[in-house]
Amino acid sequence: MPTCQEGRAGVNCVAMLSFDLRSLDAKAATVEGELAPDDDVWHEGDSRPDGPIAVSGRISPAGEGRYYWSGRLSGAVEMDCRRCLEPVRVEVDEEAHMLFAEAEDDDVDDPDIFRIPPGASALDVRPAVREQWLLVAPAFVLCREDCKGLCANCGADLNAGACKCAPATDARWDALRAARPDSR
Repeated sequence: MPTCQEGRAGVNCVAMLSFDLRSLDAKAATVEGELAPDDDVWHEGDSRPDGPIAVSGRISPAGEGRYYWSGRLSGAVEMDCRRCLEPVRVEVDEEAHMLFAEAEDDDVDDPDIFRIPPGASALDVRPAVREQWLLVAPAFVLCREDCKGLCANCGADLNAGACKCAPATDARWDALRAARPDSR
């Protein structure tokens, strides 16, 4: 179980992504933790990371019932190339800034503010980290910029060389091709 220690810089919670709101009202907290790909915060169909997402930063009070978190998310995602289906690993390392507000706050309808449920005694940043990850992780990847993909007819990897399929022709142009003088 993660532990919190009070220091000169505020409250330091090691490997923790949930904070006691009373302690946050008094002092800022250092965020150092991980969000695992098998955590129950993920939804079916989410672009999950290949391993844990490292979460670091600082969360501090930002007025009555509001808290501001500034930090970094870093992890990796492994996906298939969208053209040739080869596995590709992409490193993700992004700055993140989030504002949390208690549900009674008037500006809670703002989509850039994460809601704190009424009567909550703790602030769980995992749902906000999940949402931020989904925004910064790529939806599609390429193994390389000049990837030629797969042949639509035989499925051969065109990066390895040309396939043996005949070039496709559009029959709608046959009459025009026959009318050309050099086609005889």
